[in-house]
Amino acid sequence: MTVTLASSSDNPNFLRQLRLFLEEICCDICRVHAVQHDGAHADEVDVAREVDLGAPGAFADMLVRRPGRPPYFLEVKYGYASDRLVHHLQNKYGTPSTTVPDADRVVLLIDRAARTDWTALFARLRAAVRPELQLEIWDETRLRELIVECFKLDLPAVTVESLTELRSRIDQAKWHWAFGDRHASSPLKSSLLWHFGWSRLLQLHTLYGLTPERILPPQRYRNAVVILADLSYFSSFVRDTRDDEVMRSALTSFYSNSRYAIINAGGMMGQFVGDEVLALFGVPEPEDNVTIRALECARALLQIGNSVSNRWQRELDRVQPAGGVHMGVAMGDIHVVLYRPFSQTHIGVVGDAVNLSARLLAEASSNELVVANTFYQKLPEPVQAEFSEMEPIEAKNVGLIKAWKLHGRSRFSTRGA
Repeated sequence: MTVTLASSSDNPNFLRQLRLFLEEICCDICRVHAVQHDGAHADEVDVAREVDLGAPGAFADMLVRRPGRPPYFLEVKYGYASDRLVHHLQNKYGTPSTTVPDADRVVLLIDRAARTDWTALFARLRAAVRPELQLEIWDETRLRELIVECFKLDLPAVTVESLTELRSRIDQAKWHWAFGDRHASSPLKSSLLWHFGWSRLLQLHTLYGLTPERILPPQRYRNAVVILADLSYFSSFVRDTRDDEVMRSALTSFYSNSRYAIINAGGMMGQFVGDEVLALFGVPEPEDNVTIRALECARALLQIGNSVSNRWQRELDRVQPAGGVHMGVAMGDIHVVLYRPFSQTHIGVVGDAVNLSARLLAEASSNELVVANTFYQKLPEPVQAEFSEMEPIEAKNVGLIKAWKLHGRSRFSTRGA
């Protein structure tokens, strides 16, 4: 595969978007590859993004976990200058990770074709990574091979103009994995692939027999879990940002990674409002492990918030007071409503659980998760022990609410990585 980057060296904004785009593609590649070669089911493969490695400001682009196999890291560093590339790998993988000690390799996706110093650079990269980790390179040719293998798409070249078409064709492949050929022309394809991961759609289709039209009809959904997550000190970050593109890039990274964290945990992407994301679990079908999956998503969002804040801080003169995200989580009834009559392509979500999660969000500080008692009581006892009980919260138009707080580990750092 040849990716044509017009003036890439002086177009950092395009490179940032390209790397996020490639991360999204690689998430699907890693999942499908595990299904095809490791015998795993799609919903058994966990591909997390922006994973805290334990060192200040060090986050893995991706961490892939498969049943019965060691986890591995994947770094998308397309367009990085050689010195910066070596520095990033040294900071992330030069010393053992305190949070992922059992990984066996680092996969590095880079633009190798244009690097005339490849032999010397590879030696530097190998030396930057601790010896027990293998270093595997995915270059343009290997990426093309994987796209052909996983998506059955023959793409001899990808230019700037064709990236949108590539995304559309990959979405078609994912829709086919979920529903086969029977619903190929469904008008709900784009909407449902936005709200759910393809493995979740496959589950809803095969286990519950749901067609696209029956997955999100307008109705009441009981015992849903609602997560509201908000970037901490967002207004301060925006105020101190001189380049508007830095702010837009930070938000795009937050949106892309947050949405993926939600669908990777088997949830439903609700909506974004400014710097706030709404996620739903237990929709459309309630499940026994809904609270655990929601909590896994919340933990992932904490790491994503810290990663976004760290990268944003590197672009600023003024040191921000804090970073990360804060969250509110509630459990109860919600309603899916149509934005337009006779159209399920655009929907909204309202209900008591949404209102309550918003009230709890307001009580959470940076890197804190505040949950309603109903959600807390559904958690296993060992997990409950991680929470501390709060004084009853006076929630406007709701009343006194019993709530619990979980303190996430703050990984916001003012030092560059």
